[in-house]
Amino acid sequence: MNRLVPADGAGIREAARALAEGRLVAFPTETVYGLGAVVTDDRAVARIFVAKRRPHHNPLIAHAADRAMAAGFAWLDERAERLADAFWPGPLTLVLPLKTGVPVSPLVTAGLSTVGVRVPAHPVARRLIEETGLPVAAPSANRSGRVSPTTAEHVLRDLGDAVDLVLDAGPCPVGLESTIVDLSEPERARLLRPGGLSRERIEALIGPLEGVDGGPVRAPGLLGRHYAPRRPLRLGARRVAADEALLAFGPEPPAGARITLNLSPRGDLAEAAANLFAMLRRLDEAEVRAIAVMPIPAEGLGEAINDRLRRAALPVEPVA
Repeated sequence: MNRLVPADGAGIREAARALAEGRLVAFPTETVYGLGAVVTDDRAVARIFVAKRRPHHNPLIAHAADRAMAAGFAWLDERAERLADAFWPGPLTLVLPLKTGVPVSPLVTAGLSTVGVRVPAHPVARRLIEETGLPVAAPSANRSGRVSPTTAEHVLRDLGDAVDLVLDAGPCPVGLESTIVDLSEPERARLLRPGGLSRERIEALIGPLEGVDGGPVRAPGLLGRHYAPRRPLRLGARRVAADEALLAFGPEPPAGARITLNLSPRGDLAEAAANLFAMLRRLDEAEVRAIAVMPIPAEGLGEAINDRLRRAALPVEPVA
């Protein structure tokens, strides 16, 4: 039976014991709620894939309490050190070379010689990892491909008895998953997934970021249809039908939708990012034919918001 536990000192200690015993713990980060297992426990990490119904070729992110813990299993070059100085703790994941001989489960890395690493900024997440004493592998705590969870209630609704304990610290402040930058090859820096840290801030420190150019999946969030509600999404909507829900942005949303939720009436992209997944979930529960989404600027955090919406709007691939 799953348990909802307040994210106080006693709750964090209980969650750390659960992780040490090989159980699955959902916990808040500044981005979304994660479904955690210690990176050294093959059996517990395998349970993450079962609980999420996640493809095994899709690697996980290892969350560390600080840079010293991250450096215990991953190689940080000068570029990684510079980004860590500026943005850790925070919503930035770096894909780095995995150190040889470290006891990280190959399920975490999908058998690759690289590993995704981040130091979360949420105090509950960091205290949990510190109390556990080991890095924690944690994808978003939801069924694979569905809308990411930004509250403890979202976790329970999605995963039910598949999660052993949920630390409840209220809504996640950023609301979008971390930005993922691949630094696993010298002289190359690739933006694998836009997220809670804008491209512009990263490029100001290490120069232009390349895009994804095929090859193995080195990080989560790169599969086609992802972050998806059950209702179909219609993007770029400037008009709306009476049987649609509207996900609005800005001060002048079109009238006529059955239900309207506004990501940010003042047009603030940080506010929109924080509201995105929770509002998608609420509109998905309405009795509507589809969800219309207003245009959202692509600069700054808008790049990540549009990435999530494009993936969520992709049609379900037919089964061969």
